[in-house]
Amino acid sequence: MKSVTLLALLLVLQSGIPAQAQTLIESYRAYIGKEDLFNSNGQRLTQPWQILRQDRANYHRFGISHPGDEWDGFFGDAGNRAIMERMLQNGRIDPSAARALVAGGTTVRVDIYGRNGRGEALQIYVDH
Repeated sequence: MKSVTLLALLLVLQSGIPAQAQTLIESYRAYIGKEDLFNSNGQRLTQPWQILRQDRANYHRFGISHPGDEWDGFFGDAGNRAIMERMLQNGRIDPSAARALVAGGTTVRVDIYGRNGRGEALQIYVDH
C-alpha cells in the first residue's frame, strides 16, 4: 500500500499539478505583443517567465496593454513579479506553449497557485 501511495505522489509531482495544499489564487489572460518581448533596455527576452514578467510590468507599471489583456491583482505587486521565474519553475508550461509565448503574437492564460495568498506556482496555457 505504501508503494502505491508513493507512486501516486511521484506521478502528481511529475505531472506539474500543484500540490493539493495549493489553491488557485487567480487566473488571467494576456496577449503577448511586441512590447512584451523586450525589456526596458531594449534587449530581446528569450525565456517565457521573462516575457510574462515584462507583460505584467507593462500592464501594471507602464500602462501598456493590448486587446485581450486582463487585469490581475497578484502581479500588480512588483515583489510578486520578481518571483515569477521561481513560480514557473514550480509550475507547468508545455514546451509548445513556451515556444509560442517566446515568439509572441499569442494569448496566454496564466493560473496562479499558492497558499494564503502567497504565489508558489504558475500553469501557463496558450490559446490556439
